[in-house]
Parts: sequence; C-alpha cells; structure tokens
Amino acid sequence: MTSVDAPDETRARAELAVWFGGASIACWLCCPFWILVCFISLPLALVGLVSAYVEFRASRLGRASRPRAVVGGVLSLLGATMAIAYMIFLATHPDLPVQG
Repeated sequence: MTSVDAPDETRARAELAVWFGGASIACWLCCPFWILVCFISLPLALVGLVSAYVEFRASRLGRASRPRAVVGGVLSLLGATMAIAYMIFLATHPDLPVQG
C-alpha cells in the first residue's frame, strides 16, 4: 500500500511494474506474429523488471506496495523469459521464419 503522505507522482509510478509486466505478457497473447512480439516484449519486460526493483526498494520506506512490486516483477520476468526462449528457438531453427 502506498503511504498517505506519499506524493501523487510516487503513487502513479508505483503501478508501472505491473503495467509493463502485463504488457509484455499481453503481447504474446494478442499478436500472432511472434517473431515481432519477441522484440517488443523483451524491452517491455526489462523496463518492468527495473520498475519492480525500484518499487520494491520504495516499499521499504512505505511509498509503494510490496505485493504490487512482486507481481510486476514476476510478470516481467515471465515476459522476458518467454521472449528469450523464443529468440533461442529462432536461433536454433533458422529456417523457420523463412518458411512463412
């Protein structure tokens, strides 16, 4: 939970980890062109991981919610893992994107 005396800017910034993590997952579920999605999802997930780290550190001072930071970090980590796994899959099967 955000502190009552926390500025509005801190409260708005505290939700970014969940938004970026959710966006990195939503890209995989909404877009069928995975070769493009992996290059969009990975930067979103990395920004979400950084935001989750900042939010988690801010939660010690009472300026952000610790559960939100953990959820954002998990979503971002899952999105990054999916993007990296698909990039590894493409690297080991170079003929697959050309077949489309």
